[in-house]
Amino acid sequence: MVIAIDGPAGSGKSTIAKLLAKNLEYTYINSGNLYRAITLGCLRANINPADSEKVLEFAKNVKILYQKTEVFLDGMNVTDLLHTDEIDRHSAPLSAIVPVRHIVNDLIRTLAESQNVVVEGRDMTTVVFPNAEHRFYLDASADSRAKRRFEQGVSSLNLEEVKEAILQRDEIDKNKAEGSLKIANGVQYLDTSDLTIIQVYEKLIEKCAKRTI
Repeated sequence: MVIAIDGPAGSGKSTIAKLLAKNLEYTYINSGNLYRAITLGCLRANINPADSEKVLEFAKNVKILYQKTEVFLDGMNVTDLLHTDEIDRHSAPLSAIVPVRHIVNDLIRTLAESQNVVVEGRDMTTVVFPNAEHRFYLDASADSRAKRRFEQGVSSLNLEEVKEAILQRDEIDKNKAEGSLKIANGVQYLDTSDLTIIQVYEKLIEKCAKRTI
């Protein structure tokens, strides 16, 4: 079983996907963390994340594992290192490199072959799992998303700067040559701007139950 969730940064995808995976006893996969891990590895190896050829070569050879909710880069748990301003700045353009997307998407499909998964990202419902049993698109206003990110306390930016960074990320995600952020036909759309996490969770569980019956 695959539950696929897409949406822009700060729409609540990660929190909801983790909660669904935990309560359903599914494996949680955050596609963005895989790109972030590659970004971290490139920076550590003094590879410019904008150098598509060197990034691709690195991505082909690095070993990335997803265990429950933890990401391992060449055997090291790097989960707590993936959400910094520097990684944020470089991971979006890196994730736009088409051959790198192919590597990450193949990895995600492999992870989902033998287990039930909740996957979230930007093109899970459109490219990676267009035929998933359950597909959702979570959205929210830019102000709501910026406020959520700011309150996470992982950025040194002020609220307005966080909002600007989110809007810039939106533009990159919506204009990627492949795997751009969009709402696919048949996907269930939900605006989370004025909803609590529990309310969003309950709506998704209800929709999953209806589609399963």
